[in-house]
Amino acid sequence: MLRKLIQAGAALALLTGTAYAQFPMPSMSLGKDKPPPTAEEIERQKAIDNAYNNANKKIPEKQGAADPWGNVRPTQPPAKTNPPQAKNNVNPPQAKNNKQP
Repeated sequence: MLRKLIQAGAALALLTGTAYAQFPMPSMSLGKDKPPPTAEEIERQKAIDNAYNNANKKIPEKQGAADPWGNVRPTQPPAKTNPPQAKNNVNPPQAKNNKQP
């Protein structure tokens, strides 16, 4: 009985320990007290954004999909010489019965 109680307590402690780790500590600041950016920081961020946008504009546009086997494949599939003929079933399938005659 005591063994089961100890095991249940250990399992409960392990499960609640991970859930408790998700809550912030009282002394931890999550950025709520961060001062607004200065004019220097705003200008620096704009310069970074402009450099990023200019770099993206220098990247060439994607061309069509590359097909490495394109010159190996024929342009049109070969025409079929023998059209499929309809089967002439002399004996159509019969319903299967499990009964013995």
